[in-house]
Amino acid sequence: MFRYDFEQSLIYRVCTASQAMEKALNEELAPLGITHRQWQVLGWLALEGGLSQAELAERMRVEPPTLAGIVERMERDGWLERAPCPEDRRKKRLTPTDRVGPVWEAIASAARRVRARAAEGFSEAELNWLLDALERIRSNVSSPPNHPAPAPTPAFAEDHRR
Repeated sequence: MFRYDFEQSLIYRVCTASQAMEKALNEELAPLGITHRQWQVLGWLALEGGLSQAELAERMRVEPPTLAGIVERMERDGWLERAPCPEDRRKKRLTPTDRVGPVWEAIASAARRVRARAAEGFSEAELNWLLDALERIRSNVSSPPNHPAPAPTPAFAEDHRR
């Protein structure tokens, strides 16, 4: 029999937490007609004011073919439009349509409700630590294997020596 308690592993815990967050966000966004991936697209476009599909895929940390289907559906449903990029006419720039404006606050409220549920029982300091820890995990696994991990921040090292 295998000797590995995967339910207690960091990978399992982070993955199942991520899946639960995605499910909760999808449930909140469903009445608005969008998914968590579409929420990410709209969030990045709102933040950046328009991106090429390659730039958006990089920011979302997904493969361009994965994003292509999402973008096609969002364009078909009237959430975004593609226009020639002024700097490079071979590229298309993605921008949100006027359809987004009236529902953006409802979209943001849905995300805030999920955040509130996820953060229940955590202090602000614990949430800040968690965000830092998750970013370090993302950074660590995004680095090539056997690449030295960055040194812990002083606050992280002092508070979490386990």
